[in-house]
Amino acid sequence: MATPAHYTGTAIALHWFIAVVLLGQFAFGLALEDIPRGTPERGFYVNLHKSIGILIGLLILLRLAWRLAHKPPPLPDTMAPWQRRAAWFSHAALYICMVALPLSGYLASNFSRHGIKFFNTFRWAPWGPDDKTLYAFFNGAHHLAALLLAIFVFVHVLAVAKHMLIDRDRLLLRMWPQRGAPADQPRSNLPVETR
Repeated sequence: MATPAHYTGTAIALHWFIAVVLLGQFAFGLALEDIPRGTPERGFYVNLHKSIGILIGLLILLRLAWRLAHKPPPLPDTMAPWQRRAAWFSHAALYICMVALPLSGYLASNFSRHGIKFFNTFRWAPWGPDDKTLYAFFNGAHHLAALLLAIFVFVHVLAVAKHMLIDRDRLLLRMWPQRGAPADQPRSNLPVETR
């Protein structure tokens, strides 16, 4: 079977690194619910969550810019047209959620008197008013984006599992680090046995 075309090494590195840190940040956000409100401990961990979220947001923008500047490898010829449309929609939804998640958290922070204390060291005063309605709106959007992202990631993983276990078209290899060739160079489409 021919080796599928690959994403660039940069796209692969950003994909897996962001996947891991988003998973950690999601777990961190859930753990915050167990810390009592109004305590110094909660303020410390909330600011840590905000700070990490800002860095993840910048990484997501970098990933999005890289994706827009670099055409992804083609999908397998065996994929039905409806599957191609579903793949496009799910990827677009993932990117929208990944951008909306840190952006809504950042906006919520700026409609609260607390603002952001970056890594509990540098205080960024809020540029918006202390507005409970706007804070609740953006905080609700933050929670919704987290839920939708979790759902779309689950669907994404199911789709990859289908391609690997049922279709056996080795789709995951497009986003898997390569050995023996520069990561940003296209690989031969010759069968592995003849390379």
